[in-house]
Amino acid sequence: MLARIFMPRLLTGIVATALLATLCACVVDAPSEQKAILVTGASSGIGRAIAERLADEGYYVYAGARKQDDIDELNAIDNIEAVRLDVTIQKDIDAAVKRIRDSGHGLHGLVNNAGVMTVGALHKIPEEDLLFQFDVNVYGVYRVTKAFVPLIAESGGRIVNIGSVTGIFSEPMTGAYHMSKQAIEAYTDSLAASLSGLGIDVSVIEPGRFQSNIMLSMVQRMQRRGPSADDEDQEAAPDELLAASGADAAANQPDPVARAVLHALFDENPKRRYLVAPDQATAERTVRDHLAKLVELNAGHQFSYDRDALVRMLDEALEAQDK
Repeated sequence: MLARIFMPRLLTGIVATALLATLCACVVDAPSEQKAILVTGASSGIGRAIAERLADEGYYVYAGARKQDDIDELNAIDNIEAVRLDVTIQKDIDAAVKRIRDSGHGLHGLVNNAGVMTVGALHKIPEEDLLFQFDVNVYGVYRVTKAFVPLIAESGGRIVNIGSVTGIFSEPMTGAYHMSKQAIEAYTDSLAASLSGLGIDVSVIEPGRFQSNIMLSMVQRMQRRGPSADDEDQEAAPDELLAASGADAAANQPDPVARAVLHALFDENPKRRYLVAPDQATAERTVRDHLAKLVELNAGHQFSYDRDALVRMLDEALEAQDK
């Protein structure tokens, strides 16, 4: 009799315990199902906008930052885990790889956003400034990507490089920055070809002028360094640079850049290039500069094409883009 009374209750308890264990296991396993993205240079500006947008969409974001205050601030945001990451320091990069691999989230995407800007005419700029420009904007991208490719390959993920419209056209006083961003154009194309066999898509986002601290950071570095002999007779005075940094901070919000990154990371058919212009004038300038270079390349040699042939090529390229 007692067995008849207590056995159903015992079985019910066992079933409930098993169900509870299964639910707990699902909770424990959940992080591995939440796609994770590493965003470098996520403390402010475009990088911060990208990190917050990804987190809002429910993705798990590793947000790279250098300063403790920025790390603490990022850690307070849901779905964001700040990672101490200076892209010029290999020890930081190696530690970030180990931390992300050990976390169990995997890594679906890498957004190479960390960047700096230096100012100066290229025949006058201090060599140390040029080296610093490339150490962050080019070698930093190379170091981080090389370190994380194995993790991204495991998930068949994506790599997104943040370039610039100034990787297409150039201006006098920020030539070193333009050089670095044009290097990212070539790097993206070559990397995409190299990684296609691993199932990794590679894209480059080319923003125009959006809200950022990059100009202010540049001025602060110059102030800490003090005047250089190479700074004499520069075309841009410190006061002008400070004014430019203020305009940079007041520029358009970088939300469209974040949307382009989302498309590149998760759309079934990511594009190789994303022009994200804040206005029509920037878009037109970028496209016209491409066309002007095409005309220059085609002019005055034995293999030049006439207008009809160029138009046919353009039509073929547009048709291929639509497919």
